[in-house]
Amino acid sequence: MIDFKNATFIKSTPNISEAPKEGYPEVLIVGKSNVGKSTLINSLCTKKRLAFTSSKPGHTKLLNYYLIDNKFYLVDAPGYGYATGGVDLDALFGEMMENYFSNAKHLKLVLILLDSRRKLGVNDLEIIDYVKANNIPYYLIVTKTDKVNQKEKSQLLKHLKEENIDANNVYYSSSLQLRSLEAIKRAIEKAL
Repeated sequence: MIDFKNATFIKSTPNISEAPKEGYPEVLIVGKSNVGKSTLINSLCTKKRLAFTSSKPGHTKLLNYYLIDNKFYLVDAPGYGYATGGVDLDALFGEMMENYFSNAKHLKLVLILLDSRRKLGVNDLEIIDYVKANNIPYYLIVTKTDKVNQKEKSQLLKHLKEENIDANNVYYSSSLQLRSLEAIKRAIEKAL
């Protein structure tokens, strides 16, 4: 069992060449800006301020490494989409991720986050296609599920099916529903 409470921020880096050298397995977290990556990290680790959350899109511009129970790194990637201040997140994300995927020797799993109130966008589908083509295990984590009703959830499920997303790879997350977080923790453990 992995103790997710035993979590420490290690470092931020602009590229994988400056990543920690210990060689722990890595779980990469990607998603649109403001999808809830930091909230998910904080919720999984039951720490309010492990990862910085911001109401402004585009706050994360570096790869952030969090060591979990001295067993693996959660790696928080910059969001894609839009940001305040004219930052082109798509260009930043594309360049950083190309470098990361080309050089990540310890990558074991990618968590692709999707806001439950949105459909999969072009960037989401590109990441899914990439990990599938390269045989990298992934889970789609649908965030903020407490913000949608049953009809909206049903529409999202239909959308995911239309996009050929395997239901076994989909997990639902709400920082208000601890059971959903436990399922994600067990899935990460299984993948590692």
